Amino acid sequence: MEGLSEPVQVVWRKAVLSVEEVELDPALGDVGEQLYARFNPRQYRIDVRQAPLLRVYVAHDAIHDCWLLLELLHHLAGDHTTLEVMQEEMQAHLLGQEEQLPELQPFRNLVAQARLGVSQEEHEEFFRKLLGDVEEPTAPFGLLDVQGDGTGIEEAELLLDSKLARRIRERARKLRVSAASVCHVAWAQVLARVSGREDVIFGTVLFGRMQGGAGADRVMGLFINTLPVRIRIGEESVEASVRRTHEQLAELLRHEHASLALAQRCSRVPAPLPLFSALLNYRHSGGAARASSKEAERAWAGMEWVRGEERTNYPFTLSVGDLGEGFRLTVRTLVSINAKRVCEFMRTALEGLIEALETAPARAVGRVEVLPEAERDRVLYEWNDTAVAYPKEKCIQELFEEQVEKSPEAVAVVYEEEQLTYGELNRRANRLGII
Repeated sequence: MEGLSEPVQVVWRKAVLSVEEVELDPALGDVGEQLYARFNPRQYRIDVRQAPLLRVYVAHDAIHDCWLLLELLHHLAGDHTTLEVMQEEMQAHLLGQEEQLPELQPFRNLVAQARLGVSQEEHEEFFRKLLGDVEEPTAPFGLLDVQGDGTGIEEAELLLDSKLARRIRERARKLRVSAASVCHVAWAQVLARVSGREDVIFGTVLFGRMQGGAGADRVMGLFINTLPVRIRIGEESVEASVRRTHEQLAELLRHEHASLALAQRCSRVPAPLPLFSALLNYRHSGGAARASSKEAERAWAGMEWVRGEERTNYPFTLSVGDLGEGFRLTVRTLVSINAKRVCEFMRTALEGLIEALETAPARAVGRVEVLPEAERDRVLYEWNDTAVAYPKEKCIQELFEEQVEKSPEAVAVVYEEEQLTYGELNRRANRLGII
C-alpha cells in the first residue's frame, strides 16, 4: 500500500489465482529450460501490489508430450511451512479427500499478535542492551553486500553422520538446551574464524509459529523473521557458551516480531553498512517424511518434480535441516568461497564442540578447532610453500641483467608514488658502479 505512515501487509479476503499458459517453441531448445529462463526470479519480478503473490505458468512440451508447470511464490506471502501446507492441501484434493482438511486459521491472528504484543519500546530496550556497543559488522570473508539477487551463489549439502547426530542430541539433552543452540554456537565458531572477530553477530531465522496458538502450524502466510544473535568466541567455556546462547535464543523469542531495522538501529554500526551478512536458518523438516507415504505416491502418480530453487540476498547462509534424528547442512555462498568447503567447516566445528562438551566442558570455546585437516594443511603448508627453482649456476646480477634484456619497460620497483622500470634501475645501478 502506498501513502501510509508505515509499511503494512494487506491480506485480501479473496484472491483468485490465475494460471497463464505460455507457448514455447521446442525448436529453440528444451521447453523446461525456456520456461525457467523466461521467469527466472533474478530477472522476473512479481508485482507486490497485486494479489496473490503466487504466480503459476504452464507450457506444453510437444517433444516429451507432457505439460510443465512453474510456480513462483514471493517470500512476503509464505514460508517453508506454507509450502508444506499447500502441498498437503493439493494432495488432499488429488485424492478426493478435501472434506477431511481441517479448517484454516486466519492470518489476521498473527497480525494482531504482532501489533498488540510486545511494545516497540520493549523491543528497543532489549536490542540496545544486546547491541548497543557494537560498532562494526561481522563480515565473513569480508562479504558486506546483503542486497544481492542470488547471482553467483552456489549451494552445497552435507548430511551429518548418524553417530555425530546422536551425540549432538545426547549432549543437548544432558545440558537441557536445544540442538539448535548447539548449532548456533558452532556457526559462531565458523564465523569467528572467517571474519577475524571473537565477538560475532549473525542473523537467525525465527519460526514465528511457536506462540501462534492452536492451528498455527497450518496457517498460510509469512511467519518467519530474521533477527540478530550475538555470541562471543573467546575464553568462555564451551558449556557456558552453549547455555548462554540457549538463554539468548529464548529471550529472542519474546521479541520475534520486532523488525530487523529496529534491531540494527540499536547498534552503533553506521548506515548503510549491515549489522551482519551471515545467516543461520534452523528448521524442522518433518514434512518431507509425511510426503513419502504410499498415499502420497498415489496422489502424485504421473507427475515428476523437475527442479526447485530458493534465493537469498545474504552472501553467506547456513540452513540446518532437523530431520528428527539426523541433520542436513545446506550452505549457500559465493562460488569463489566454495559452499562445500563451508559445510566442512561447520561439521568440524560441531565435532570439536561436541567432543569438548563431552570430555572438557571447561575448555575455552575459542580454542575448539574449526578448520578441517585438509584446510589446515592448505593454510599451514600449501600456501606457505613458496620455494621456487632458479638457476644456481648464475649470480643475482646476471639474472637481473637477463631480465633487463627481456623486458626493460616492465616495472621493477615501486615506492609510494614513484616507480622504476628494469631498464631505468639498471642504468642507475651502472652509474653507481662507475662512481
